[in-house]
Amino acid sequence: MPQNNLLIAFGGVSPEHEVSVLTAIQAAYALEHSGRTLIPLYITKNGRWLTGEHLLDLDSYKEIKRAEEQGVPCHFALDDQGLPGLQTRPGGWLARSQWTPVDAVLCAFHGSEGENGAFQGLCETFNLPYTGSGVSASALGMDKRITKELCRRHDIPVVDDVWIREDHWIRGQDELVRQAEKLGYPLYVKPVTLGSSIGVHRVGNRGELTDAVESSFRYDSGLLVEKAVHPLTEINCSVLGDDESLRTSVCEQPLGKEELLSFEDKYLQGEGGDAKGMASASRRIPAPISDEKTAEIRELADRIFRLLDCAGVARLDFLLNRDTGKVFFNEINTIPGSFSFYLWEATELRFDRLLDELIRIAKKRHQKKNSRVRSHDINLLSQKAMKGLKGLKGGK
Repeated sequence: MPQNNLLIAFGGVSPEHEVSVLTAIQAAYALEHSGRTLIPLYITKNGRWLTGEHLLDLDSYKEIKRAEEQGVPCHFALDDQGLPGLQTRPGGWLARSQWTPVDAVLCAFHGSEGENGAFQGLCETFNLPYTGSGVSASALGMDKRITKELCRRHDIPVVDDVWIREDHWIRGQDELVRQAEKLGYPLYVKPVTLGSSIGVHRVGNRGELTDAVESSFRYDSGLLVEKAVHPLTEINCSVLGDDESLRTSVCEQPLGKEELLSFEDKYLQGEGGDAKGMASASRRIPAPISDEKTAEIRELADRIFRLLDCAGVARLDFLLNRDTGKVFFNEINTIPGSFSFYLWEATELRFDRLLDELIRIAKKRHQKKNSRVRSHDINLLSQKAMKGLKGLKGGK
């Protein structure tokens, strides 16, 4: 296998599509002098797979239609020896397809099929090393409800909530509203499988609650209604590593106009036209909290990362009640915006070195997987084995 062909996969059918583009281009800039050949895999908002050098240039996205028209259709494929790579499908009768071997995949998706384990499953199918958490950890991390239930079972503090499914809401709205109101206003309504604060609403009465639920169902078929923590300070911490070795970053306090950060707070505070993504948000690093509280949050981040069997880099978000000092786990981002490089630079790890470490972990996990028995050299469908199945024909 080549040692320098890195596929950067990003975009996708997700409300966080543009955030993913920014993260991917940030990574490409950081790896510009790494000696690797960077190959973009851009998945459009309607699910088309495209490649082409221009797709790692932020200016290309000023005219997104033109960028897509210039892109070359592609897909994963195996060569005659079974090695995985990217196969192009250029248009035109005389155009030839091209197969390019891939050493590793840098996953820069946010939300939906890119971060929830679906794309990771494709990489597993084609036996490609990929950065970040595996299929199961990615799926768990994307589902806030299941993640919280798992944390409750392991005595990790989370805020009280009510889970609302769309079909249940249609059949029994009044009862679900009563259950939610038992938590006490103010409340937060949030989609179960989205990030970047998309579809999240703070509500203070029944009318706002029902409107928020209806609005959030535009994004997801399942919602959480959570008791608000007040007065609130958000604290985030990143974790890097795998099941063998991991470390936690410094903590940050993200800053926004409201207590809980909005999409605009996270991504639209920087100068227009830049590629800062999540790094453009206002924050305090390190977070202005005590050493004891910092240690508590970093220990919780370590525990949750291990509990979900995560790998690579993740960002874990916590809610701190300033009056009581109590800390609650909020959510995990298994592919954090900007790969949380700003937290690692504050922990004395440069962005390019962070990406090197993600790729190293991906290759190590891939090698461990391939060192195990994955198939048996026994043909159960041979003539001898088939004799035992002949009786099945008469059973129809």
